[in-house]
Amino acid sequence: MAPDSTPPPEIVCTGIAKTFEGGTKAVQALDLTFAAGQTTALVGPSGCGKSTLLRMIAGLEVPSAGEVLIGGAPPAETLRKAGLSVAFQDPSLLPWRSVRGNIELALSLARRPVDATAVDQLVTLVGLDGFSDARPAELSGGMRQRAAIARALATKPGLLLLDEPFGAVDELTRQQLAQDLPRIWEAQGTTTLLVTHSVSEAVLLSDRVIVLSPRPAKVVADISISLPRPRTTQMGRSNEATDLIDAVFAALAEGMAAAERPLAAQ
Repeated sequence: MAPDSTPPPEIVCTGIAKTFEGGTKAVQALDLTFAAGQTTALVGPSGCGKSTLLRMIAGLEVPSAGEVLIGGAPPAETLRKAGLSVAFQDPSLLPWRSVRGNIELALSLARRPVDATAVDQLVTLVGLDGFSDARPAELSGGMRQRAAIARALATKPGLLLLDEPFGAVDELTRQQLAQDLPRIWEAQGTTTLLVTHSVSEAVLLSDRVIVLSPRPAKVVADISISLPRPRTTQMGRSNEATDLIDAVFAALAEGMAAAERPLAAQ
């Protein structure tokens, strides 16, 4: 594995919006800046456009308006340089490759040397010891998701995009990963964007929580998370964390209420 990670970039979204064929508006015009090295969680109702926003930042979805710049360059340039990694809800592992093979493929595609020891460490980190040689069909859904997370981390990306990365993982493993994984991207200074439906997870993992309204997504609240690091599951039950969780829930309720009011009343 390359000795140095890709420098963490700042992400600047200027007026980005997305309307799909057929007229469905997924994301309103948004102006957002994500600081280099910061972890930001995106939360909002199901179907509000969180994943669409993440896909536009990843360069996998073309905005209908506006632009995204990652470290001053378009997403395609960052992708070309293997400067970003994505882990979506669907693990999308190659079925004919083992867990190890899928992780090593990420390094090969990025033209990075394969470090067997580093790959072993990732396998251990995501709790897949003993399954390095297993193929996806031999794994549970949660195990496949953990393999996909290891693959995303393998290239030490400057930008890490995670869409419900723990959605298929059992609760105990979810809590362990939520403690272990941030230590990696914090040590590397990675810029991390996380889409999650779990408000407590958003607060525990991030430096900032952006609350989005029902579709088309607009920003309802931008909440700074000042909990000290490293964070533990126990910290998530502290009074400070509980107050932050309540603030996120209040913002979600505000966004829902505004969406339900007639336009003339807004």
